[in-house]
Order: sequence, then C-alpha cells, then structure tokens
Amino acid sequence: MSEDSADLVSSPSSLHSAYPFPSSYQRRPSRRLSNDSTLSINSIGGALDINPTRPDNSLREAGQNAISTLLQPPIVRTGLLTPAASASSTYRAPTTRDIPPVTLTNIPKVDTSTFKEYISRVGPLFDNLSRLRRDTQSKPQNDAPTSPVLSRHNSASSLLSPTDSPQPRRRSSAYARRRLNEPTPLSTIPNVYFDENFQLENPRTFDVVSERAEIAPGTAKQEQSANASNAILQEKLSWYMDTVEVHLIQSISSASTSFFAALGSLRDLEQEASDSVTRIQKLRADLAKLDQDMAMGGLEVANLRRRYQNMQKLANAVDQVARVVQDAKNCEELVEKGEYDAAASAMSRLDRLIAGQPEPSSEPSTTDLHDLRPLHALQGLSDSMNQLRFRIGRGFESRFLETMLSDLRRHIDNVPPKDTMRRWASTSMRLRGLQTGPTAYMEIDDQFRKDLLASLHGLSNSSQTAQATADFRDAIMREMKHLIRKHLPSSNDDDNESVTSVATRTSKAASQQEKSIILARNLRAMDEESAEDMVVNIYTDISEALRRLSIQIKVLLDVTSTMDAPDSLKSPLSPDIRSTDRSRSPAPRVSGMQEELSQALDMSSLLGQAVDVAHTQITRILKVRTEQVNHLPLERFLRYFTINRLFADECEAISGRSGTQLKALVNTQINTFVRAFGDAENQRIAQTLDSDQWEAKDFKEVDQVLLSRILEGMSSDPAVWLQGTRVWEDPSQPEATNGTSSSNGEGSDAKSTNRPAYIDETRYILVSSAISLLRPIDDFLALITSIPSITSAAVPALIDVLRTFNSRTSQLILGAGATRIAGLKNITTKHLALASQALSFVIAMSPYLREAVRRHASAANKAEVLGEFDKLKRLYQDHQMAIHDKLVEIMTARATSHVNSMKKLDFDAEAKKNADGTSAYMETLTKETGTLHRVLSRHLAEMDVTIILSQIFASYKEQWLKAFQGVEIKTPAGKQRLLKDAQLFDSKLGKIDGFGDMGKTLMNAVEAKTVVQEKQDLPPPPLPQTKEVTNEKPLPSAPITADKEKKDSEETEKAPSVEQEKETKS
Repeated sequence: MSEDSADLVSSPSSLHSAYPFPSSYQRRPSRRLSNDSTLSINSIGGALDINPTRPDNSLREAGQNAISTLLQPPIVRTGLLTPAASASSTYRAPTTRDIPPVTLTNIPKVDTSTFKEYISRVGPLFDNLSRLRRDTQSKPQNDAPTSPVLSRHNSASSLLSPTDSPQPRRRSSAYARRRLNEPTPLSTIPNVYFDENFQLENPRTFDVVSERAEIAPGTAKQEQSANASNAILQEKLSWYMDTVEVHLIQSISSASTSFFAALGSLRDLEQEASDSVTRIQKLRADLAKLDQDMAMGGLEVANLRRRYQNMQKLANAVDQVARVVQDAKNCEELVEKGEYDAAASAMSRLDRLIAGQPEPSSEPSTTDLHDLRPLHALQGLSDSMNQLRFRIGRGFESRFLETMLSDLRRHIDNVPPKDTMRRWASTSMRLRGLQTGPTAYMEIDDQFRKDLLASLHGLSNSSQTAQATADFRDAIMREMKHLIRKHLPSSNDDDNESVTSVATRTSKAASQQEKSIILARNLRAMDEESAEDMVVNIYTDISEALRRLSIQIKVLLDVTSTMDAPDSLKSPLSPDIRSTDRSRSPAPRVSGMQEELSQALDMSSLLGQAVDVAHTQITRILKVRTEQVNHLPLERFLRYFTINRLFADECEAISGRSGTQLKALVNTQINTFVRAFGDAENQRIAQTLDSDQWEAKDFKEVDQVLLSRILEGMSSDPAVWLQGTRVWEDPSQPEATNGTSSSNGEGSDAKSTNRPAYIDETRYILVSSAISLLRPIDDFLALITSIPSITSAAVPALIDVLRTFNSRTSQLILGAGATRIAGLKNITTKHLALASQALSFVIAMSPYLREAVRRHASAANKAEVLGEFDKLKRLYQDHQMAIHDKLVEIMTARATSHVNSMKKLDFDAEAKKNADGTSAYMETLTKETGTLHRVLSRHLAEMDVTIILSQIFASYKEQWLKAFQGVEIKTPAGKQRLLKDAQLFDSKLGKIDGFGDMGKTLMNAVEAKTVVQEKQDLPPPPLPQTKEVTNEKPLPSAPITADKEKKDSEETEKAPSVEQEKETKS
C-alpha cells in the first residue's frame, strides 16, 4: 500500500482521476448489457458491469436502506422482464398516489461535550500521526504517482445532475494492468456524497442520488427500463461503499506502523527520566551530609557573638528608657507652666528618642539608639504623652483662636457703621459714583502675621491643625450670634424679676422661654429710630466680620506657604499601626498642611455657613417687628428696605449665597407695607373729602413743590424720592428741593384771590381734598422709584387711592352726600364746577404718572400696569362728563320751569299793568344763566365752559322757541311785552360764547306772530337800539376780583342747585 493512502482519510476530495471505473481486478466484464444500463453507464462516473456469475441472473435484493423499501406496499418483483414479456393480468402497477408523502426526520444535535473524553484519549495519538504524516510528506516520493488534487464543490454544485459532473478519463487496459495493486480512486464517487450538508431526505439530494430514476412507469417497456435502472443504481451505491471501505483500510494500515513506532519512543523517554530522578535524589543526600558535618560548628560561634551584641544593646536600651522617663517629666512641667513652644520641642525630641532616631543637629553619637516603641513597659507612657500632646495642641489652638478673634473684634470696633454703609452704597449700581475711602478690612499689620505664624507652627507640630480649624469654624458661628445678641434689647424684665424669683421657676427651659417672651416684647416696644440703629449696628458688624474673615483666611493660607516643613508630634508608639501609616504616606510638608487648611477652612463654605447663621438669627428678629414695620413712615420704611437690600447684596457678594430666607421675609413685609400704606391713604382721602367744604383753596408753595416733583418724574427721578435710600446720611437732615416752584402770574398784592395750580399752562382752581392728593401720589412715586421691584404691587394701591377719590367725590357731589356729611345746605353749580376741576386736575396728571411708572415697571407686567392708568383716566373722564351733563340737566330743568311760568302769564293783561317792564321769569332765567356762566368761567377751562353752555343754549333754543311760538297774543301791547322779554333774553345772554343767533330767532318768532283780536290800532313800540343793549354790563369771563368775589358768592347762593332741580322735576 502506497503512502498516498494516508491523505485519503483526511481529504476525500484528493482523488486519482487516472483510474478507470470499475477496476478490472475487482470485477470481470459482463456478458451482456441491457439497453437501460447502457444508457446510464456514464451517469455517475464510469462503466458499471453486471455480474454474470449470479445464480438467478437478477438484481441483488436491497437491504433495509434500499430505495425500494420506501414504496408501500412492497412491489413483488419476479425478475427482469424482457421487452417482449407482458404484464400479468393480476398485477397492478404502482402509481404516484401509492407513494406516501415523505416526512423529513429531524436529526438530533449532539453536544460537543459528549466527545471530550474520546478526544482527550485520541488527541495525543492523532498529534503523533499528524507529525508522522508531515515527515512522510517531506521525503521524496519516487514511487507515488502524481495525481491532481480535486477540490470539493460547494453545495450548489453538488446538487447538479450526475450527467453534468466531470467524467474521469478512461485509461487503457495496459495501464490498468500495470497499476493492479492500487485501489480504485475516490474520484469515481460523485461529489454529492462528500458534501458536509448531505441529507438524503432533502428532495434535491435524493433526486441527484437516484439519478432521476423512474419509480413507477406506466407501460411494460417503461417498467422494464425502470427496473434495470434501479438495479444499476443499487449496484453503483454498493460499489461506492466498497471503494470508500478499501481506502479506509489502506489508510489505517499505513498509519499503524508509525503510531506504534512513536509509542515505543515514548516508553524509552519515560525510562530515561526515571533514571535522572534517582541520581538527583542521591546527590541531595550527599549535600545534606556535608552540611551536617562542617557548617554547624561555625553556626554555634556566630550565635555566641550575636548574644554578646544583644546584651550590649540591652544595656544601651535601659539607659535610653531612663532618658525617656526623665524627658517625659520635663515635658509635663513645661505644659504646666504654659510654655507650649518649649513643650512642643521637648515632645519632638522625646518622640525621636523613643523611636531611636538621633537629633538632626547633634554630632553623631557612639551609642546606638534603639526603637523602644515595641516595649510593653512604655504603653502607659504612651497614654501620658498623648495627654500632654493633646494639652499642647489645645494650648496652641486657644492661642490661634485668640489671635483670629481678637483681630476680628478689633476691626469691627474700629469701623463706624456709616463708613460700612457708605461702602455698601459704593458697590450699588445706582450709587456707583459715590466716593469712599480705602477699605479698612484689607489692612493687615505685621504683628498679626507673626502671632499667626507662631500659632500655625505649634498647631502643625502638635498635629492639631484640623481640630483647630474645626473649632475656629464653631467659634465664628458663635461670634456671629454674639454680634447679633449684643445689640438686642435686654431680655430681663425688672418688674417680672421682682415678683417672680428664680426659685419659683420650674426649669431652665421655662426660664429661656420667659426670656424669649420678654425680648420679643422689648423689640416691639422699640421706637423707629432705636430699631433702625439696632438693625444698622447688627448688619454693619456682620458685614465687617465677614469681610475681615475672608482676608484672614487668605492671610492664613499665605503664611502657611512661607512655613518650613513641620516636625510631627504624633506618638511614635504602637509601630503596628503608625509605622504602617507612615510607610503608606510621606511625612507632612508645607503643601500638605496648606491643602489641609484650605480644605478645612474652605472660604466659600465657611463664609456661607456664617451668612446662613446670621440670616437665621436676623430673620427671627425681623419677624417679631413685622407689625411695627408695616406702620413705619414712608421715609423710615425706605431706609429699612435699603439697609436690608444692601446687607443682602453684601452677603451674596461675600459668600455667593442669595439669602433666600431674609429676602423672602423682606419682600413679604414690603407687600404688607404697600397694602397698609394704601389702606391708610384711602382712609385719609375719604376723611379729607368728608370734611371738605368744597371751597377753592390757595395752591401754596409746598403744594407747588410736590406738583413740580410729580411732573418732573415723567422723565427723571427727583433726588428727594431717593432720599430714603441714602441710609448713611442722617434722616433728620433736610434735602434741598429739586426744582423751583412755578409762578402763577399773580402779584403779591392779590393775596385775597385763590392761587391756582398750573399744568402745561392750564389753570386749575382746586379744593383742599384735590390738593391733598399730591402727597400720596408723591409718596407712591417715591416708593416705586426707590423699590422698582414692587411697581406691580404699588401701582394698584395708587390706582385704588385715586379711585377712592373719584368714587367718594361722586357720592358727595352727584349723590348730594356732602349735605349730610360736610353740612352743606345744598349742592350748587359751584360745587359741581369745583368737582369737575378736581377731576380735570387728576386727568392732566395721569400721563405724567403713567410715564413715571413706565420707566420703573418690568417688561413682564408693563402693559398691565400702564393699562390701569388708561382705565383710571377713562373713569375720571366719565365722571366729569356726568358732572357736565348734570349742569346741563339743571339748567334745562330751570328753563322748563320758567317755560311753565311763561305759559301761565297773560301778556295782554301784563302789558296793561306795566307796558314798559319785562316778565319775572325772563329776568330770573337770564340771571341764573349769567351766574352759571360766571361760576363756570371762574372755575373751569374755557373749552369746558363753551361745551357746557352750548348744550344749555341748544336746550334753551328748543324750549323757548316752542314756548314763544305757542303764546297767544290778542293785543299789540301783549305782543310788545313778549317782544321785550325776547329782547331782554338776547341782551343779557347774547355775549356768551355758544349763544349764537338764538335771540334774533326768538325776536323774529315774536314779530311773526299775529294778533287774534285788535281793539285799537297802536303803533308798534320802537325796537330797543343796539347801543342800549351793548351798554349793559357784560358778564365777566376772566378771574373775578376781590370786590366782586363776595357778590358772586352771594349770587351763587341764588344759583340753581341740585335740590332745586329735583324740586322742579317733582
């Protein structure tokens, strides 16, 4: 068997295409080939002969895996039928319906772990076999024939028809005879059998294997041909299995020799290894005997020398322990004397002595020092040293705290509160231009640095830096509370103490509660000035303390950067713990101590915590005085708010915390104050209106100052409005008036004339209640200017005050409430005119108020706030129109009354009594109308007077024209008397604006009348000359002089009133 057979086991595709199919030495050529076998002889890969030596000359019966077993029921075969043979009459050929459907069987998947045991046993053998094969391939093979390596086709190509597979090249019989000892090559087997995914139940694979053979032919000829094809196919399958079996036997035979040879070599190697181990054991026994004989003597000598040295060390150690005890006593004496620096140095030397470390500055000693830390006898000394070290650290800590706090208190006492508030204001955006001196909290003297450096050295040596910084934080918190507490009023009540003794108190908690109650009562009882001084002192002290504290922390970190490396005072005892710690971390350095200080004294954390403590205490105090704050005067409240705002901004600038708790309380107090302030102004305005007699008052200089300030607020903020924000100034100092008062154009000799107010050159005669509106308006604008954030809350309060004035005026004048409340006899046209003038005054100021508010309102609610002023203006205009309508209604009612009186007259009879006189109704009407004109001209604007009189005259024209046209005249004298009434009406009222040609219209109506009965012809009376009419005194439209004012007031009493108008209607 050749060496190439080894390759056939692992690679079935390595086939010899040079061999014919079938081999001549295995089967003899057949005597006869059927037609069907001849047709399929080239279907798979070579010529397939039929064995003639079979007894029955028929196809071999198939086994349990034959294709025929798939057919149910089984087909009875009687042998090969000749084409001439006919089928039996009882035989029925199977059809495709007789074939049951093929069910694909799921092949179970076997886990690879099942083969692990087998692989572990076969693996070494397979490795030897592979190595042998590689050696064999490397040798020259002269005998082996060269065969091309055929690659296996993929699954797609394996499914091709057998007729499409490559056909092996046929060889001559002579060549076959020369190679009789070699088996049939595997290339004769189709590639489909070598496919890894070979599954016979796959219809395509089955179709390829069966070579598309007919299963149940229809005719007898087809049936004979199908039987022949099936026989040939079964013979081919048997041939393929024999070929594979021969190749397997050849491969196993060729590999067995090499395997057993390698197994023999392995046994030789094991024997050699066993011999080597035996020799090594013998060598070790020889070396052990040599050590026992020669080395033990020298070892005994070394032990004796070591014992002598140990005795010498013991003596030195005893002397060292005595020095330790003496130094410990010296350290305790220094601590008792308060000499902490010397005690710290002595403790450092003692620690080095116990640890067996020489002094760094001394000369090298001949006596060796020993590490005494493991001695149990020094355990008690360790506790004593720890106590001394703690006392030294506490001493340095007290010195450190005293240095820091004394500097802090000294700085607070040296800075006046006004300087602190001036510094606050200098950082404010609104008062940035304020000049201030240098900041005192940044000045640090050299003595403070020296004291601080000494304290830090001691803390570092005693390892108390972290504890000292923690105690310093606590001390700062206590100092913040102390700064607040020292400015509070006393929490002791002398009267209460005289009655209630300490012995009668039940507990300490009850005593503390009583003190809290007494403190709260004393806080509420403080006056405005004392309360403000208390708040200012608390705020300025805390501000200066925080600023100084921030500088102290910076100086502290700066000093640590200049320090030398400290000597640790940690106890060197207990080496099992501390020596381990020391091995893990290096000795502390300056940078480490500075980092420790920076972490322990985190500036933002420390300052933030101090601010929180201060805000908590301050909030409690301010809550107690909430009721008193709500009733402060405006200037005091503005100062109170400004102080709180500046303090909150200062705390936020120092610590970065906004102080939400304090700001929320102050905002709540602001809103409450605005409501209380608005309610108080509403009550004051209502009381002023109720007591007003509705007489014109002089507009004084102080009123003009207020008005000028309000008008100026349209474009800028007067300095007086910001006076409350200048908290560093004394509130009692008067502020210069911003601007000059406007002159009304009248000389000083006209003191008896009421001085009017002017807005945009428009004159306003005002009553005292209207003038009193200037003060609340000025106050609200000052409040909005000083605190722009409360514009949304202050504007509704101001609008509410103005609405109160409007509604209350309507009740008193239009509703005639002044007759019951103010004691007026009746509501005259003068009162109506003064009320209209007051409304006009507010309407004229509303644009200025609107713009002043707009400059300070936020963008979010600006439209809503400005809309309130527009609504207020319309409300006042509607009220004013109602007053004007009331005047027109009164005069219309009076004209109706006079028309009724005219209808009752007999002009013919009146002419007989007094031919040259005029009627009383006309004289009364003209007098009332003239009086109304004078009153309106004196108190109202010219345009308003013209509008009102135009409406009145329009009503006159309609009524009197009908009245004159409806009079019946029987005599010319009566007609003449009626004409005189028309002439009087025209002459008295013709000069008033808005009268028009109503007089001429009435006279023409009289002229057009016809006499009903004319008893005698009388010449018509001559018409009055125009000169005579013009000679009558005109009604004054300018301001009335002092001489005529009394007369006007008397005539006003006779003017029509609201009550007369009501009586006329009834």
